[in-house]
Amino acid sequence: MATRDKPVGQKRTTFQELAKLAQVSQATVSRIAAGRPNVDTAIRDRVMQTARTVGLDLDRRRDESNRTIAFVLGNRDVLHSFHARVLAGAESHAAAHDWEMFHLTLRYQPGTPIRELKLPQVLQRRAHVRGLILAGVNSMNLLHALQQRHIPFSVLGNNLLGDRQPDFCDLVYSDDVQGGHDVTTHLLAQGHRHIWYIGDTRMPWFTRCGTGYRQAMTQAGLEARVCEFHSDGRELGYLGAKSLLSQRVPVSAIFAGSDQVAAGVYAALREARVAIPDDISVVGFSDSEAAILHPALTSVREFPEELGRQLAAFTLNRIRDPAQPARQLTIPTQLVVRESTRAVAPSSV
Repeated sequence: MATRDKPVGQKRTTFQELAKLAQVSQATVSRIAAGRPNVDTAIRDRVMQTARTVGLDLDRRRDESNRTIAFVLGNRDVLHSFHARVLAGAESHAAAHDWEMFHLTLRYQPGTPIRELKLPQVLQRRAHVRGLILAGVNSMNLLHALQQRHIPFSVLGNNLLGDRQPDFCDLVYSDDVQGGHDVTTHLLAQGHRHIWYIGDTRMPWFTRCGTGYRQAMTQAGLEARVCEFHSDGRELGYLGAKSLLSQRVPVSAIFAGSDQVAAGVYAALREARVAIPDDISVVGFSDSEAAILHPALTSVREFPEELGRQLAAFTLNRIRDPAQPARQLTIPTQLVVRESTRAVAPSSV
């Protein structure tokens, strides 16, 4: 039923009157108006529909004075440099549209039932925050919990756990699958055949880069070779490269799942007096540390500030129009070739 505006001069419906019309208590109306989650969905919908029929916009009354969204870093202890740049882009977009943003961390288990998932009070009260941007590592139970609480949000899709991608929320991706394919194809074009991928495939971003790597290797008729440790950053790269060297397996190039992993690969090869790229070529991903490594690292450049701007835009659009269809956007990546790779002769691969 369409919303009717009150005629000029007519007294606005009170919460007490609305409660009587919707056949609920005045306390229930107050909880719904404050955006509290502890109200049955059917009851909430009935109250909101009744409010609209009498020209009372509960969302507008609650939200008019609040222009704040939250950047939520899921399941990370510290703000990773990549996420810091995503945050900077989101803040820039929010500020340009007269919105404020604050940052908080949230730790939770993927297996926690939705009803038992505890959200900080600041996220549950729309009087405090109107919408969310989810970065870090997140899982479907949080997304469903936010959906059930009618909290507008957008998600950095690259770090979302699980095989199924949700179709009910706004997602922004960096095209890391294509980036992984591009950098592997570059190595193949240089004549490399024994190319190893180092990453922890429990983590979705390593899995996605590895998917692009596997696709390129399969298309070239070659076996994909993955060296995996349950670690991250420099430690992962160091352990992976040391393992490959100790096994004495054929290797002419290493694809490190991030620039931080590549830095660990550099350290291990340097200890073993293995020259880059004369003995082994190395590539990374994200282009966050590539220029400061020696030799300068060939890497895949991502655009985290643009990811942040698009995430903020999605969240603000969702606040303005909660009923719009869910959207997905993929931001391209760019292969940046530097000095850490070289072409090899057929006899050396």
